[in-house]
Amino acid sequence: MTVTGLEKIATDLPRWLKGRRAGLLCNQASVDSRLNHARHILAQMPEVELQAVFSPQHGLFADKQDNMQESDHCTDPELGLPVFSLYGERREPDPAWFDNIDILLIDLQDVGCRVYTYIWTMLLCMRICARCRVATGILDRPNPLGGHQLEGNLLRDTLNSFVGLAPVPMRHGMTVGELAGYFKDLEKLDLELHICRMEGWKRRMYFNDTGLPWVWPSPNMPTLDTASVYPGQVVLEGTNLSEGRGTTRPFEVFGAPFLDIARIGKQVSAWNLQGFTLRPQFFEPTFHKWKGLTCRGFQIHVTDPDNFDSFLVTLALLSAVNRIHPEEFRWKEPPYEYEFERLPADLIIGNTAVRKAVEQGRPPEELGEMWNDELEEFREARKKWLLYR
Repeated sequence: MTVTGLEKIATDLPRWLKGRRAGLLCNQASVDSRLNHARHILAQMPEVELQAVFSPQHGLFADKQDNMQESDHCTDPELGLPVFSLYGERREPDPAWFDNIDILLIDLQDVGCRVYTYIWTMLLCMRICARCRVATGILDRPNPLGGHQLEGNLLRDTLNSFVGLAPVPMRHGMTVGELAGYFKDLEKLDLELHICRMEGWKRRMYFNDTGLPWVWPSPNMPTLDTASVYPGQVVLEGTNLSEGRGTTRPFEVFGAPFLDIARIGKQVSAWNLQGFTLRPQFFEPTFHKWKGLTCRGFQIHVTDPDNFDSFLVTLALLSAVNRIHPEEFRWKEPPYEYEFERLPADLIIGNTAVRKAVEQGRPPEELGEMWNDELEEFREARKKWLLYR
């Protein structure tokens, strides 16, 4: 079984944590293999003084739906500690919140995708920690999608936002701890950074190989199946297609009332993409896009995860939709994640040229050529920060 950073410090407290006043950035998925929560574990350590809790998007208990649904500051109902929301009136910590801590511990379950905001909350915290001379400690966790596959183009600097603050591909193949090392070097942060590595995790492991329990890290990430398709299907957030919010299979199912699923299925089949099957699926969202209307679409069933490129598959699907429904299909208008001018799809995809290629209905082989070189450059460059070989 994989041993997380949280369990490592619980059994062997590192010297850099002993005797320090700590803050903890976490949510409901910050648990050990027996489902004990990180804040309870830390609160029981005699050599650590837990002073405050910090919560990312969706809140401490991962109960807030969708983007721009804020959570308030509160008091931990069990520990009586202050809980500072990092997805409320601000996305980065107020330096005053660090007045009573020496180190900020970060224990967040990422899903291996650039658009998932927890890694950017980590980066914003690292910046303030460096400014306030507060140390940062990362309690590392598995990348649910493994660490061997990468997907998509790198984020362009002109499209930086809360869903992307550094040039990484859509599927980055790194753990939170590895990304922390990369961010520190990229931004030249004068920061005391400690990474508590996992034991027993290898780069070719998917989450179901780790022996750890899956606790959803956000309301629309209920299973590993969801995470497997997310690096591509998240692009649908920037369109008028339902990404399955309001169903029991978010991101796995998608569609709209206007889709001609027979023609779309035929076009995608002709492209001979690998690793998945599209099964026609009708659904009626109970909330969000097309609420209460019957959507015609598909469920994506991943049949071969090692040969499935979610990002390319979703862009190919959108390219087919553009070809077949040029009048009905639309890119979603702002706002999106506190951006009020730029197209949400551009922020999500990270390269306006790629979005325009999808608009033109280009086939997947032409789309993939747009980022193959830069993706291989990133694959080589990231070796410097990899902790698990």
